[in-house]
Amino acid sequence: MTNTIGWALIGASNVARQWVIDAIRAQPDSTVLNVLSSSEERGASFAAENGIPAHTTDLNTILADERVNAVYISTANQFHCRQTLASAGAEKNVLCEKPVALSVADARDMIAACHDAGVVLGVNHHLRCNAMHQKLRDLLHDGAIGRLNAVRVFHANFLPQALHGWRVNDPDGGGLILDSTIHDIDTLRFLMGSNPTHVMAMTQSGRLAHDGVEDGIMVILRFPGDVLVQIHGAYTVPFSEGGMEFYGSEGVLIGRDCMSQRAAGRLFMRNAGGEKEIPVHHHNLYHYALAAFSNAVRGTGQPAATGGDGLAALAIALAIRESARKGRQIEVEIP
Repeated sequence: MTNTIGWALIGASNVARQWVIDAIRAQPDSTVLNVLSSSEERGASFAAENGIPAHTTDLNTILADERVNAVYISTANQFHCRQTLASAGAEKNVLCEKPVALSVADARDMIAACHDAGVVLGVNHHLRCNAMHQKLRDLLHDGAIGRLNAVRVFHANFLPQALHGWRVNDPDGGGLILDSTIHDIDTLRFLMGSNPTHVMAMTQSGRLAHDGVEDGIMVILRFPGDVLVQIHGAYTVPFSEGGMEFYGSEGVLIGRDCMSQRAAGRLFMRNAGGEKEIPVHHHNLYHYALAAFSNAVRGTGQPAATGGDGLAALAIALAIRESARKGRQIEVEIP
């Protein structure tokens, strides 16, 4: 392909507006050509507000456009698989929002379709692109706190009214687990370099969500090496600072304010010598992710989170959902 990457947005979403359009335009020789919305009115407004030259309600219009090399899919979760398969069939590279799909079988089909078409499949797990998490991963890999014993993740926040919709009323595609906890899962996989073997979970519902859709969760995961991990997530907790704590045999690593889309986070180490802050040189998470994806499209490297990463995070998230619904420990199986 040429060095120019022409993008189409499949979904006129808030995350596209707030983060992804800017990140695409920050890459060399990259442009947004079209946006798809199920609403003609919404699509027209979105295109005008964001300087996009075209809008459509017809996916085939995008897929038939030879100028479009890549698509960003940020529609409701139940559409990810179908739209990815169609895009791969038209030889478009795909950056898909999480969860990559609603079933492991669908995720596998998406990976296979993109592989067979010779196109890139990336998944927007943005937290692994945070410079603080990348620094934390290096420290863990280097054994800075000795043997790892346990981890605590606190990712409770308050979901604004504008983001409610399917997140709080769709029992299949919505809920905290597939919308937020799945990010915690991917970040843990990125930091620890392994997958959990077992999970246990309990959920809350009714404070903000309804019809049994979860809006709060406590999870326990067992990782290789007998490392226990606790996750607290919620849609219903204002003023909470998200972060992670890693407890080792020789010290503790603490990441604060590092579970959002912002280029933020402070990292501390506490050991026998006391507590000190470790400098972190931040970068825009989405600029980083789009640079990695664009390089992969041009034949260099791979996306920050691959289709395989998306599949693994989904499999673990579905095991957590099963645990909460059945009230027992679930063994994790990742294809």
